[in-house]
Amino acid sequence: MTIKVSDEWLTAPTASESGAMVIVTVRTEIDELRLSGKYNSRVEVTWRYAGDEKGMPSVTDSSLMEQATDALNAAFNADPVAVMTGIYTGENERNWVFYTRSLHIFRRKFNEALAALPAMPLEFDVDDDPQWQHYLDVIGN
Repeated sequence: MTIKVSDEWLTAPTASESGAMVIVTVRTEIDELRLSGKYNSRVEVTWRYAGDEKGMPSVTDSSLMEQATDALNAAFNADPVAVMTGIYTGENERNWVFYTRSLHIFRRKFNEALAALPAMPLEFDVDDDPQWQHYLDVIGN
């Protein structure tokens, strides 16, 4: 079952390799950005949390995650140095995926966006992905 969250986002439950439920939210309608050749670095931000018996976050963590998502989208919509392309929640972690033009500016904008929120235990992983292969794999192209 896929749920259209907005004109730009689709959400669907899926199963991880271990069989746990993961909620996948993927951005659509971004071919212009993907094909521009300007967003070459993929940044995955991970928050590992103590989940419930199904690996989902607590109401408190979920609320903070939603605030962070909104703040990050607002920041990068105002200054498109990066675009959030996916959100994955389940199996005791939340992952936000971005493609960015500049890692240096991304880091600064990311920190500015979350400055008003409580500290979160975030881990960052960066890969070169100028062809957006990870994104294409997720959307099934």
